[in-house]
Amino acid sequence: MDFWGITHSGKIRQQNQDVFKIFLDEDNKNITVLVVCDGMGGARAGHVASTLAADTFVDHIEKHIEDVRKQKNVATNMTEAVAASNKAVYDKSNENTEFAGMGTTLTAAISTPDGEVVVNVGDSRLYHITSQSIAQITKDHSVVEDMISRGDLTRTEAKRHPNRNLITKALGTNKKEAPDVFFLNLAEGEYLLLCSDGLSNVILDSEILFELQKSRSVKTSCETLVDMALSRGAPDNVTVVIFRKQQRDSTSEMQVPAV
Repeated sequence: MDFWGITHSGKIRQQNQDVFKIFLDEDNKNITVLVVCDGMGGARAGHVASTLAADTFVDHIEKHIEDVRKQKNVATNMTEAVAASNKAVYDKSNENTEFAGMGTTLTAAISTPDGEVVVNVGDSRLYHITSQSIAQITKDHSVVEDMISRGDLTRTEAKRHPNRNLITKALGTNKKEAPDVFFLNLAEGEYLLLCSDGLSNVILDSEILFELQKSRSVKTSCETLVDMALSRGAPDNVTVVIFRKQQRDSTSEMQVPAV
């Protein structure tokens, strides 16, 4: 498998509240788990929320990795992992007044030989990219997405709307929060791209597609997309994770998060 991830605080924010995690099953290298979280609730609290959610999600999947290897209850395990992440953040926010009200987005995917399963809460996105097309698989849980759905706003207008960063669902803000679930079947050589809104708010889908079409490596594409966001002011934290589906024994790449 071929994957890479970068997170950057951006040009304006002092702290990075974004977190990504990538888990490769060492016993079955055709199984990869990808997670992006974008925290909220103040600099420290936001980072605590996103880190706790991402860690809890991956820990839950690791505990049930035998089911994933057998292609058994993958979507159920992912939904339960989201519930565990939500509980971890919610309990932490209620135990310590310093973290009161904190929350985080979570977008995650598991790639297996029989296909991919995706879950999301919030407005961090997942795209499916082929040699010819790009499709946003997740649907933003956000104020502007609701306005677009009602016909009150175009997608172009949404990128400039003052409430574009307001989300309608997040992990940890309620006792329970159910994710959206999506199913894909990537062909060899196709991509998953996960990102926080710090990327999607300043980079067009067509630009992402163009970069992946000419990509020399997933590492180079991650670096280029983050550099593009930074060149446009990067008012928010920026995170991008790219996964390219390949056969077993392919070279795998991973970058430790950068602050």
